Amino acid sequence: MKITGSCHCGFIKIEGEADPEKVSICHCTDCQTGTGSAFRVSVPIPGAQFNMTGEPTGYVKTTADSGNLRVQAFCPKCGSPIYSTTPGAGKQAAYMVRVGILDQRDQLAPKRQNWFRSARPWVTALGGLPKNEKQAPP
Repeated sequence: MKITGSCHCGFIKIEGEADPEKVSICHCTDCQTGTGSAFRVSVPIPGAQFNMTGEPTGYVKTTADSGNLRVQAFCPKCGSPIYSTTPGAGKQAAYMVRVGILDQRDQLAPKRQNWFRSARPWVTALGGLPKNEKQAPP
């Protein structure tokens, strides 16, 4: 499916082709720290089908389990996470794009969960929490 999206401030814009069947949640502690949340939701985009305007900032992170190097790219103006990929110059083979920046995020429901052993124990209980349509009063 065609995807489009941008960072929070609009400096970085992306478009590409994604397979909705490949959306995944990662519960690893690196993703928890990198998002400031309980997990990260990503979808792979083949490099040949990935286009971006604006230049992200990135850093190289060694993944905890495999020892592989991954570039973590984010907007230099607003800090929105954009993608991760393998290090190297030029277009990469694939980009793991963060679903939260995509306009089609409602159509990109996760199909699998990885590193579930690191999932916060309360994640599976979210459905039972009280719900507010907007911000709850203090």
